[in-house]
Amino acid sequence: MPLPRGSRLDFYEVIAPLGAGGMGEVYHARDTSLKRDVAIKVLPADWSHDPERLHRFEFEAQAAAALNHPNIVSIFHVGRYDGSPYIVTELLHGETLREHLRRGRLPLRESLHIAIGIARGLAAASTAGIIHRDLKPEMSFLPKTAA
Repeated sequence: MPLPRGSRLDFYEVIAPLGAGGMGEVYHARDTSLKRDVAIKVLPADWSHDPERLHRFEFEAQAAAALNHPNIVSIFHVGRYDGSPYIVTELLHGETLREHLRRGRLPLRESLHIAIGIARGLAAASTAGIIHRDLKPEMSFLPKTAA
């Protein structure tokens, strides 16, 4: 069930939904303690009933939180809301690669620049033992200045 505006998860206040998929719902929220905007991904409740999936989620969140790379979103907090695990990350601004591609074919130089950034992020994650199993254009954000 979507979280309404004003819902609170610990010291995070939900501002608006950003998207939803098979792996949960993502919200724009406000960290009321540090006074910054964040993104919160609330995972499906059935994750909390599957010990193996929950362990994998917790391990990957801890491993990703230890990463510091410009092509990987920063993880700030992991918690639970009504029994469902959630992750708090930096809020990215700009457009997704999918949105960018809808405007048409990309020039080779720009395509290579984007691909190299994605590959560098994946390589950093792989080096830390994290394997991304669901990479898609909706997950790659381009700065607002991208042409």
